[in-house]
Amino acid sequence: MNSQLFPELNLERIFPFQLDEFQLAAIRALNANRSVVVCAPTGSGKTLIGEYAIYRALSRRKRVFYTTPLKALSNQKLRDFRDRFGADMVGLLTGDASINRDAPIVVMTTEIFRNMLYGTPIGEVGTSLVDVEAVVLDECHYMNDRQRGTVWEESIIYCPSTIQLVALSATIANSQQLTDWINQVHGPTELIYSEFRPVPLEFYFCNPKGLFPLLDNSKSKINPRLKPKPGSGDASQARGGRRNGARLESPSLEYTISRLAAKDMLPAIYFIFSRRGCDQAVANLEMSLVNSAEAAQLRQQIDEFLARNPEAGRAGQIEPLYRGIAAHHAGILPTWKGLVEELFQQGLIKVVFATETLAAGINMPARTTVISTLSKRTDRGHRLLNPSEFLQMAGRAGRRGMDKIGHVVTLQTPFEGAKEAAYLATAQPDPLVSQFTPSYGMVLNLLQTHTLEEARELIERSFGQYLATLYLKPHYESLAHLQAQVAQIEAQLESIDMEQVAKYEKLRQRIKVERQLLKTLHEQAQEARVEQLGLTLSFAVSGTLLSLRGKHVPTATPIPAVLVAKTPGAGQAPYLVCLGQDNRWYVVMTSDVVDLYAELPRLELASDLLPPAEMPLKPGQSRRGNQETVAIARQIPDVAQLNIAPEVLAQQAKVAALEAQLEAHPVHKSDNPATILKRRNKILQLQAEIVERQAELSQLSQHHWEEFLHLIEILQRFGCLNELVPTHLGQVAAAIRGDNELWLGLALSSGEFDQLDPHHLAAAIAALVTENTRPDSWVRYTLASEVEEALAGLRSIRRQLFQLQRRYNVAFPIWLEYDLVALVEQWALGVEWSELCANTSLDEGDVVRLLRRTLDLLSQIPHIPYLSEALQRNAYRAMQLLDRFPVNEIVE
Repeated sequence: MNSQLFPELNLERIFPFQLDEFQLAAIRALNANRSVVVCAPTGSGKTLIGEYAIYRALSRRKRVFYTTPLKALSNQKLRDFRDRFGADMVGLLTGDASINRDAPIVVMTTEIFRNMLYGTPIGEVGTSLVDVEAVVLDECHYMNDRQRGTVWEESIIYCPSTIQLVALSATIANSQQLTDWINQVHGPTELIYSEFRPVPLEFYFCNPKGLFPLLDNSKSKINPRLKPKPGSGDASQARGGRRNGARLESPSLEYTISRLAAKDMLPAIYFIFSRRGCDQAVANLEMSLVNSAEAAQLRQQIDEFLARNPEAGRAGQIEPLYRGIAAHHAGILPTWKGLVEELFQQGLIKVVFATETLAAGINMPARTTVISTLSKRTDRGHRLLNPSEFLQMAGRAGRRGMDKIGHVVTLQTPFEGAKEAAYLATAQPDPLVSQFTPSYGMVLNLLQTHTLEEARELIERSFGQYLATLYLKPHYESLAHLQAQVAQIEAQLESIDMEQVAKYEKLRQRIKVERQLLKTLHEQAQEARVEQLGLTLSFAVSGTLLSLRGKHVPTATPIPAVLVAKTPGAGQAPYLVCLGQDNRWYVVMTSDVVDLYAELPRLELASDLLPPAEMPLKPGQSRRGNQETVAIARQIPDVAQLNIAPEVLAQQAKVAALEAQLEAHPVHKSDNPATILKRRNKILQLQAEIVERQAELSQLSQHHWEEFLHLIEILQRFGCLNELVPTHLGQVAAAIRGDNELWLGLALSSGEFDQLDPHHLAAAIAALVTENTRPDSWVRYTLASEVEEALAGLRSIRRQLFQLQRRYNVAFPIWLEYDLVALVEQWALGVEWSELCANTSLDEGDVVRLLRRTLDLLSQIPHIPYLSEALQRNAYRAMQLLDRFPVNEIVE
């Protein structure tokens, strides 16, 4: 298969076992000079493909970079590759360590690789890409990580297309989209997808009654035995609710472990989502889980480790470790965690209580994983695990070559039961989403080597932009449909003079307005007449002329009439007996009189003139007149135009003139003016909708570019950019790795730190990179006044940056931590580790992390241009003060 292309490579010799089909497919794709995205379950053997890329590169005298998201994972890969390829063949680059950097195989964090692509001249970052044949992106699904995701996208976008990418990812829902994107922005890429798991998983549910299979025989639904029985006392059991008013119980720790031991399901990783919970579990589990031979091996290795690292052991951790029990979380010393990982891989530790960070790539497979709860507390509240989180932990179960089946045990809790467990065990993985966010460092580094237009092109190559384009595709199609409709209607109106149509429509609208005004004037005049009517009617006598229309005379237009008589009404007002111009008798109320014409001569009426005798004298009654009344009716003049207000008459004339213009308009004389107008109005409506849609799409599709431009404006305000060229201050910020490169650049360039002694400088630097996430954390040491003064000098700049970031909706942290950093000063002054930790509430692992973050920024300062020599010299001396056990990275 590959021997013709690379005769020096013999797959059977490199991998003396049967390869899976997906592994062979990936090797074929690499040999065809394509990059690959390998999506396969945890523990399925994805790393082998990265190893093949290394073997192939070595056979050609080329190099390979192997990137990981975590320093701990980089350290582990270093050890693995040294064992496989030899120590002199492997180098390491992390924020803390630089070992054998010019080796043919260099393991590094993805962030270091991204910085190399920027060409940032910082120490280890300057490592050359010359002769690099392939870059392995291990744990590529870390693109989902809110903090680290951008680094992965930048690495893929900026990586030269001549270098093959080997992206290794856990199974995700949209692996084809990821592959298509890499194919677009990097070069020919093939998806290698596999759901094959060498060690299949079996799911269990444990409650105080026992350990049961979670799923039915089809493995797609909940085990019927775990379903709630209608009407039974256990009805809420599967829902994790309450039974008989009491909360459901979780199985005890000892019961759960004893059940696993009885069923030969150890060793196990037991996931608990809090450090304290892990430590308490270790303290509470008093049984021994190892036999005498294992106990002897444990004692020998642990004692040897403690002899080498006397400061690393803690009473609460050592004794349980002898019994095969350990904890693994971020609060524990990294050195001790390394020992736990090593012993667990040897099978000597039977239970590790771990937070979920252990699921993120560290090579610690177990026969069983126990997931103690199916929900966790996050920044955004308490929530159920998502399927990918569950699968990542579950995937640690089953050791290839050692176990036929991996066991995943979920536990009943007062809040979750078998229903939730079955849902997560059968759910599909989540899709990969983009976390791409432009940063100050990205802006400055791009503008050092690219034009603004080139920078925009790079920004628009992000995975986020790719996904946005996919999401917006139907919206663009809808927009195209609207534009096609406009073109179609315009074609129908091609022979029409649209300027004349516009004038015609304008005239129609004018008439509409003038008619409305006429109606208003008429109503106002009518109201004025009505006010006078009440008084006038009371004096009206027989023969007075009036107009009738109202409740009792429901006609379209007022009827001219003559008042014949008044008769007593039901109330105070009399009823009016009238004869209309239509020769009909009407009995009405005063409210039915719309006008009275006192200025016209009254008609002479006979005193005995009355309606027919049979006609009731009630409002609403009407009868036809006779021959005698016809003569009278004919004397009633047409009073419609009388009493019309002058302003109404003037408006009537204006409307009539406009209507005459409309009648004479050429469009009005055409075959179908209504259709023409309807089509024109449809075009206007569609065009307005198109403009609105285009604005929405522009906003959505240019989201990242808008962010980029906002960062440019902030950088210009602080003098980091002259137009679009980075200034000295801009080059300082560009050369920094951090969560807010602008803030760090401003602080280091401010001059406030230039005269600080090394131990004071260490504390001041720690203040810039430390976030106190727990308000109840405490430190007993007092911060030196020199450090406080230096930090106080930064407050004004910090306030300005806060205000600008808020204005532009930028969310990068601007840390200035006072409460914890006195620890760093004391460590730099030589305080013993045990004493240091006794004077703070922070866990040891947190203290190490604080010191390592400080070391990371200190290590950059000597390589950052335009900083004072004193600051660079003192930063180097501060590094030497901090970099001692257990802070220094020990890579054996």
